[in-house]
Amino acid sequence: MKKWSEKWRRFATGALDMPQDLTMEMPRITMIGQLQMYIENHRGVLWFSNQELRLLLTKGQLLIRGQNLVIRAILPEEVLVEGVVDQVVFLDE
Repeated sequence: MKKWSEKWRRFATGALDMPQDLTMEMPRITMIGQLQMYIENHRGVLWFSNQELRLLLTKGQLLIRGQNLVIRAILPEEVLVEGVVDQVVFLDE
C-alpha cells in the first residue's frame, strides 16, 4: 500500500505540475549564505543547542550543525534558524 501511495504522489507531481515538496512530503530548505536557514515541512524539533539542530521529517531527520545557532521563529511546520551553518545532513529513517 505504501508503494502505491508513493507512485500516486509521483504521478500527481508530474501530471499536475505540483511542487515536489508538497506532494512527496519533503522539506523545503532556503539558505541565505551560511547565516540563515528557513526549513518548511518538518514534523518537529528533536534536539536543539547553539551548535546543533535536529528536525524530524516525514522520512528521517535533518541535522544542522554550526556555531551560535538561534531559532528566530518556529511554527508547526516551519522554522527559521540563524547563526553560522557549517553542515546540513539528511539522516535516513
